[in-house]
Amino acid sequence: MQQQHRQPELVEGSLPVFVFPTELVFYADDQTSHKQVLTLYNPYEFALKFKVLCTAPNKYTVVDATGAVKPQCCVDIVIRHRDVRACHYGVYDKFRLQVSEQSQRKALGRKEVMATLRPSASLELPSLRPQDEERRIKEQIVDSEFFEQTAFQTGLLTMVILRT
Repeated sequence: MQQQHRQPELVEGSLPVFVFPTELVFYADDQTSHKQVLTLYNPYEFALKFKVLCTAPNKYTVVDATGAVKPQCCVDIVIRHRDVRACHYGVYDKFRLQVSEQSQRKALGRKEVMATLRPSASLELPSLRPQDEERRIKEQIVDSEFFEQTAFQTGLLTMVILRT
């Protein structure tokens, strides 16, 4: 009798999601920063569908907020800040990228990306508060280490090297 290779059942919310960058910073005085790109990577052997949610949908336009990513490919998601006013300076909004298998409804994984509007890049302080900077660095290290391990195992190492 021949054994069939079955993929293990994925638990809802347990699939790692790979998105770059992990934070979006818009600058009121720099119109070129009002449009930014999130890249969603799929290092898996199966297609994913995705959905982008936001805590402040009135402030942003997400081009193609839903879609699909072929196996071992990536897609770019364009996000535009459309409400650039001083009352929004320093406010943190969240984008959540949810992914699921192409044929399934349940969300297998999700990743949150912080977004903020700042008045000017030239007024930017050299560093955030120490605890915020430390948290951001740790998240980037954990994300990049895990992605590189996964990429190496699936043959995407060249893509990781090209993107960094």
